[in-house]
Amino acid sequence: MKLTFLGTSTSVGVPVIGCECAICTSDDPRLHRMRSSVHVLTDTHSLLVDSGPDLRQQAFRHKLTKVDAVLYTHQHLDHTAGFDELRAFCWHREEPLPLYSSPACLEELARVYNWAFSPNNTYRGYIRPDPRPVTAPFQIGELTVTPLPVIHGAVETIGYRFDEGNFSIAYIPDVKTIKPETYKLLENLDHLIIDSLREAQHPTHMSVSEACQAAEIIDAKQTWLTHIAHEIDIYKVAAELPNNIQFAYDTLTLSNSLYSL
Repeated sequence: MKLTFLGTSTSVGVPVIGCECAICTSDDPRLHRMRSSVHVLTDTHSLLVDSGPDLRQQAFRHKLTKVDAVLYTHQHLDHTAGFDELRAFCWHREEPLPLYSSPACLEELARVYNWAFSPNNTYRGYIRPDPRPVTAPFQIGELTVTPLPVIHGAVETIGYRFDEGNFSIAYIPDVKTIKPETYKLLENLDHLIIDSLREAQHPTHMSVSEACQAAEIIDAKQTWLTHIAHEIDIYKVAAELPNNIQFAYDTLTLSNSLYSL
């Protein structure tokens, strides 16, 4: 299993339109962030977690030409607005594209993109969804996927834990509070990827300090902070973090308990 960060920003991306702060005007590529999404690759499957508005650019940057399924964390637009770009991965498919998520998210996708979910959608190459409600752990090839229910405002939101052999990664890009029962699902992790919007408190996202507190409880071998806003000077803040907690960035890849910078 290999996980690649396609994007690590909050909903507006970094740089932010019209902003002239030091982060948004920097030439440092690690400070430029597309909307949060990851790609999970196994020996048998190519999986996309969320399809945000930057999916087209992300696919070109990573030469992503094949997607076997999409796993959605929730229905906010920064995680679903690239839905129509999935057509490019359906032109060579005969079978419908599996979409995994909570029943509420799948229902919202069907409302917004009703043309795709319509029984009249019979055109070859169009997105023909195969909605698969997630209520328990499931298998995709040799990969075990465990849903991780979390609190993120009023929207039902799930993260995902991926286990293959003795290697494990959990991805929770949007969260304010982790439920006690979800903490139990996060034991013995190699990598934890978790929401860390900014240093200041936010009503629906974890701050850096809250993410670090959660990371201490979960005690993964390595924690990566994601869904990052332009208010964070990552180099300054990173110097104050424990060695096993770092800021993720676009194009970072995790594999076999190691990571590629």
